[in-house]
Amino acid sequence: SAIQRWDESAVTLLPEYLKKFYRELLRNFKVLQDQVTDNDKYRVTYTRKEFQKLSTYYLQEAEWSHQRHKPSFGDQITLTAMSSVIPLLCVSGTVGMGYVTKETFEWVASRTTAIVASAKIGRFMNDIAAMKRGKNKGDVASSVECYMNEHKVTMEVAIDKIDSLVEDEWRTLNQAHFEDHKLFPVVEQVVNLTASMASFYDERKDAYTFPTLLQDTIESLFVNLVP
Repeated sequence: SAIQRWDESAVTLLPEYLKKFYRELLRNFKVLQDQVTDNDKYRVTYTRKEFQKLSTYYLQEAEWSHQRHKPSFGDQITLTAMSSVIPLLCVSGTVGMGYVTKETFEWVASRTTAIVASAKIGRFMNDIAAMKRGKNKGDVASSVECYMNEHKVTMEVAIDKIDSLVEDEWRTLNQAHFEDHKLFPVVEQVVNLTASMASFYDERKDAYTFPTLLQDTIESLFVNLVP
């Protein structure tokens, strides 16, 4: 409720342990707004609105978990693709791109098929990796679990199906990459963000949750001397 109001006075709605978080949240967005020109402040407004949407998705997931609700596969991916944070990253990552027009920025903030495809790819890859390592207590049922439950199939069959859905979403994303020439800088950024997910989830690993799995890659880029 406080995040939807987005006002310092809404801190009174919160328990003591959340008040500092809320004030820091508002302060961080104020700092961001102060760093862009007057003509570009609408970009921060879009980012804030995306963050507010994200909080509602998290709340819905929490309610599902608390109620032990097992959603249909379609309902699950509709919600959790959006809670993957990828739509927010697509918007917030564009705030500082000085050569982007307002039309282009609004495209990335409007939940186009390309943004949804990117979000689904991230969600599917994350869920497959999570199934391989074991689910966290309290997590809502994953897309893999929902597919297994709905179609009465094994985990292996569900993962094969979801792998094929990842390929389908990549086709959607690549089509946008080649068709939306006027929007190319932002579309390319969305494609690059999506491609980077392979660094986290290739070979069914979950380096997003366990970042030490990226240690060798990071050291080879920034620490070790080139032979």
